Amino acid sequence: MYKDLENKVVVITGASTGLGKAMAERFGKEKARVVLNYLKDDSDYQEIIQTIEAAGGKAVAIKGDVTKEEDVKKLMEYAVEKFGTIDVMINNAGIENEVPSEKLTLEDWQKVIDVNLTGMFLASREAISYMLEHNIKGNVINMSSVHDRIPWPHFVHYAASKGGVKMMTETLALEYAPKGIRVNNISPGAIDTPINAEKFNDPKATQEVIDLIPMGYIGKPEQIAACAVWLASEESSYVTGMTLYADGGMTKYPGFQAGKG
Repeated sequence: MYKDLENKVVVITGASTGLGKAMAERFGKEKARVVLNYLKDDSDYQEIIQTIEAAGGKAVAIKGDVTKEEDVKKLMEYAVEKFGTIDVMINNAGIENEVPSEKLTLEDWQKVIDVNLTGMFLASREAISYMLEHNIKGNVINMSSVHDRIPWPHFVHYAASKGGVKMMTETLALEYAPKGIRVNNISPGAIDTPINAEKFNDPKATQEVIDLIPMGYIGKPEQIAACAVWLASEESSYVTGMTLYADGGMTKYPGFQAGKG
């Protein structure tokens, strides 16, 4: 537990499912005040709010599309209206779809870039602007992927977006370090989330993924949430511009394990 996170205001995009949900609930356990951004009307954000409040935190939710500048501005305004400030901005909203690169339409390319990269830029910009204006030594945490480092055929738009997120994180960290604003990146590997549910329901496909993980198992959302609370806390106060690979060793060339090669 991180006592310094109590009552901190944490804004999380894409917070109604998967990694966003896990992070929101973990910050609730830290007794933070959490602002949930969601996109779909059928999301279960009310259940997440109840879980957060049962753990001693506070939470509110607001619908919004991170690709729309006006929605991102409203998200920040809502956080300040409800909780008075913004201490931590977590850019989690993201999408992916598999398409061979020669068949990838410009529309599909742009949609993934808009959500995964432009949306993170917009929220980062607005959060940092608020922090600068109010002299807040805050945190921005971006959710990337091992595919900001590992090429991924049939997902060129996704890999390109995540590579962009990594460099954006490093650039913003360098730019705002003198102001005490830390910007870091979490790059998960294979995690058991709804976006991967279909794949992991297939034993063969699951084993193929596990074979790429030196630690030998699929990660859990709670393990990524643990990374996020550490990066948001004072325990990581000297860390900025870092990409934390929470991937069970996937980025460490598993084909060479046991001295192969």
